[in-house]
Amino acid sequence: MTSRADAAALIDHTLLKPESTAEDVAALVAEARDLGVLAVCVSPSRLPLADTGDLVVATVCGFPSGAHASEVKAAEAKRAVADGADEVDMVINLGLAKAGGFDGVEADIRAVVEASGGALVKVIIESAALTDEEIVEACRRSEAAGADFVKTSTGFHPAGGASAHAVELMRKTVGDRLGVKASGGIRDAEAAEAMIAAGASRLGLSGSRAVLDGLK
Repeated sequence: MTSRADAAALIDHTLLKPESTAEDVAALVAEARDLGVLAVCVSPSRLPLADTGDLVVATVCGFPSGAHASEVKAAEAKRAVADGADEVDMVINLGLAKAGGFDGVEADIRAVVEASGGALVKVIIESAALTDEEIVEACRRSEAAGADFVKTSTGFHPAGGASAHAVELMRKTVGDRLGVKASGGIRDAEAAEAMIAAGASRLGLSGSRAVLDGLK
C-alpha cells in the first residue's frame, strides 16, 4: 500500500469549477498546505495566488475543450507563468487528434511549451475520448514537442476521466522520460493506488482529503 505521505507528494490539489469564488480558492490553498500535498491547480484567472508557502502552483490552458487557436493557448500560458504559475496543464486539440492531424497536435503543444518558458508543461490528452492508438500517438507527439508530462483527462469530458488502462499505456509509451498524471474521477484511496500502480507519477484530485484519509 502507498503511504499517505508518498501519495501526498504526488497530488495536485485541484479546483477548476467555473463557479468557484476567491474564497473557495483561498480555502483550497489552505487545505493543500494542511494536507501536505505537492501542488494546487486552479483556473488561470485565479492567479497570482497568496499564501502558497512551499506549494507548487499549477494552472490550465485551453481548458477544457482544447479547441482554441494555438496563438491563444500560447498567450494564455505566457500570461499564467507571468502571474506565478510553475506548471501549465494544457489540453490538446482533440478534433485534430480524432481526425489524425497529429502534426497539428504537435505544433499546438510546442507553441505552449515555448510560450511557457521554464515552466513545466503537462499535456492533457483526454484519454477516454481516444482510441489506444490515438493515446500512443498523442503521447509521442507530446514528447516530441518538448512537454514534461502527459495527463489523462480534464475531468470535464462526458467520455470519462482516468483509467488504469490509459495510464499504463501512457507510461509504456513515454517510459521514464516524461511524467504521467492521472486526473478525473479519482475519488478514493483504492482508485488512487490503482493509478499509481499503473504508472502515474502525479495525481490530479479535487477530493484529496478523502483519498489521503484512506491511506495510512
